[in-house]
Amino acid sequence: MGCLGSNVMQSGFHRSVLACAAILTIVGISQAAAQQKLLKKYESGTKEFWTHPPDDWFLGDETEAQKGLAPPSGPPTGSSEAELDAMMKKIKLPQGFKIEVYAPGVLAARQMAWGDKGTLFVGSFGLGNVYAIKDSGGKKEVKTILKGLNMPTGLAFKDGALYVIAVDKLIKYENAEANLDKLGDGKAVYDDMPSYAAHGWKYLAADKDGWFYIPFGPPFNVGIPPTSVSQIRRVDPKTGNAEVYALGVRNSVGGDIDPRTGKYWFTENARDWISDDLPSDKLNVINKIGEHFGYPYCHQGDLPDPRFAMGHKCSEFTPPAYNLGAHVAPLGMKFYTGDQFPAEYKNAMLVAEHGSWNRHKYQGGRIVKITASPDGKNAKQEVFASGWIEGDQGYLGRPDDIILAKDGSILVADDWAGAIYRISYSKK
Repeated sequence: MGCLGSNVMQSGFHRSVLACAAILTIVGISQAAAQQKLLKKYESGTKEFWTHPPDDWFLGDETEAQKGLAPPSGPPTGSSEAELDAMMKKIKLPQGFKIEVYAPGVLAARQMAWGDKGTLFVGSFGLGNVYAIKDSGGKKEVKTILKGLNMPTGLAFKDGALYVIAVDKLIKYENAEANLDKLGDGKAVYDDMPSYAAHGWKYLAADKDGWFYIPFGPPFNVGIPPTSVSQIRRVDPKTGNAEVYALGVRNSVGGDIDPRTGKYWFTENARDWISDDLPSDKLNVINKIGEHFGYPYCHQGDLPDPRFAMGHKCSEFTPPAYNLGAHVAPLGMKFYTGDQFPAEYKNAMLVAEHGSWNRHKYQGGRIVKITASPDGKNAKQEVFASGWIEGDQGYLGRPDDIILAKDGSILVADDWAGAIYRISYSKK
């Protein structure tokens, strides 16, 4: 206003208006340019960040090339039965295989576990629920048996007890199938865990001795992690004893025991914000206690981190058994030990890929079959089930866990659609 009022002569006034307009235009362009350059960034190397990360902590290393990418949100009430039926027609499977809806209305469904009496227990992401699914006159009845837990994504069932892994504790519920309506508070059998939720959701895999392999993710995309995370622990739920079994692991939410060797294989989500095509997510196998799988120094076995390599060479660390592809987000996996599928599936791994968000064209959103020799070498991949992504970024569903059924079929959990699917095989 002061600028516009500084001349009273008509020509001077016009010149002043033009000059001020030019100045305001330049200022506006400069501000817009400055806003365009602002990228999401957080300093994650402090305890304050670890204990109180911002809600969008995963966006903290945003780059210009990938600016604006963020995790999509699924339908809060899941997919309707009509939508699920339509989706089933779009899923592609090898010849002889069939997919169908096993149970709808399992919101945010994550890891599954079978009870001794045929109850299917299902954890959840974000909602705090644990479900029990029982057959009621040929129809699947979904019952919410626990509420209000802190990210109860991982489950296991052993010796009549249901084990639920939340962010900061492993909880045991005795005689669970007989008490679905009154499980109570359970008993925390292991709680030496950080309390922050960022990458704190977990998965359970039991070995032949009844110990659980449990992953501990770091509370950020990439950085020097607190000493209590970026590792796989092996925990005895009977005594609470634990050992750090592997190091240098970023974000693992799936694993299984090789029936041939007893070794633990696990999926791992690599860091974000390098590019659409780097780095690859991984499938790993632990051959000896104490192995380091590279994070945060090295990714995909051969890619030094641009900031955190800090002089380390990738040759110092255990390479992946298989690179699955960039941002496919592998989660739950199982060795196929049933007899219904063709012989070539015996002891193969079926991996549920949750799908991308840190990529302009999503990939993953499918199930892949991985075969490997017992020593962890010669891994090969085939696509087993696909069709959950339409176009560049359109999710119909996001598979995230797999479990073998008694008849040799498999069940697949989908937290986007809020449903469980059944995939079966017939020669006819």
